[in-house]
Amino acid sequence: MTDREAKAALAYCRSRIDVVDRHIVSLLNERTRIVEEIGSVKRKMQMPIYEPKREDEVFANAMAANTGPLSPEAVKRIFERIIDEMRVVQKNKMETETQC
Repeated sequence: MTDREAKAALAYCRSRIDVVDRHIVSLLNERTRIVEEIGSVKRKMQMPIYEPKREDEVFANAMAANTGPLSPEAVKRIFERIIDEMRVVQKNKMETETQC
């Protein structure tokens, strides 16, 4: 592979990653909108934001859907971070609705 071919291959791969990243952001925003709905229901029902049993279900679901090459541990770490951020969204949504 020549230097020029390598640069072209990298550019192509990076453009594909950019497309995938935009899809990921779109899906994360879709997930966030659903989490906001859940926060509204939880506020009305005076339920806690943190539900460890449900989080375990989310981890199990995500890891079961994983066909690699990500390791199950990597998938869990990614979803731990996603859930942490979603918890912040729910908290903010519940606080905003309480102030209204």
